[in-house]
Amino acid sequence: MLPNFFSKAKIPKKLPKDTQEVVDKLKKSKNKKDCLKKAYAFIPKKFVGCHFYVRFFDIFTANIDKLWSRKNSHCTNLNYLLRVLLIKSGFFKESDIGFKWTLVWYISVHQYLKVKLSDKTIYVDPWGSTHGIKLGDYAHGFNV
Repeated sequence: MLPNFFSKAKIPKKLPKDTQEVVDKLKKSKNKKDCLKKAYAFIPKKFVGCHFYVRFFDIFTANIDKLWSRKNSHCTNLNYLLRVLLIKSGFFKESDIGFKWTLVWYISVHQYLKVKLSDKTIYVDPWGSTHGIKLGDYAHGFNV
C-alpha cells in the first residue's frame, strides 16, 4: 500500500530540527489562512515536485527524516509534509485536510489536498506549487 495515497500517514510526535524550526515560524501566523499561505510558499523554496519514476521507492515511505532531506519529492510526499507543517502549527486538525485526485497530462494520477479554513474550503497542491500552481488551484490536464 502507498502511504499517504488513500490513507493518511501518522503525523510524527517528534520532528527533525529543521522541520521544527519551520513549524515554530508557522505558529506565529495570524490565523489559519495566514499559516496556510506561509506553509504553501515554503514548499517550492525547499522542494521540487518530481514524477513517479524519479526516486520511485520514495512513494512507499512516510519517514519524515528521509522526505525532509530530499530535494525531489512526489505529490503524496509533499502533501504529507504540508500536512505535518499545518497540523503541528496548531492551526489545523487532521479533519481539516482531505485528499483529492486528478489526472495530470490526462495519464498520470495526481493527488492534491482540500483544506478547510474558517469560512471556506480551498484546493491546495504543494507538488503543483513547485510548478507554478497558485494556492486555490491544482495541477490537472495540461494545467501544469
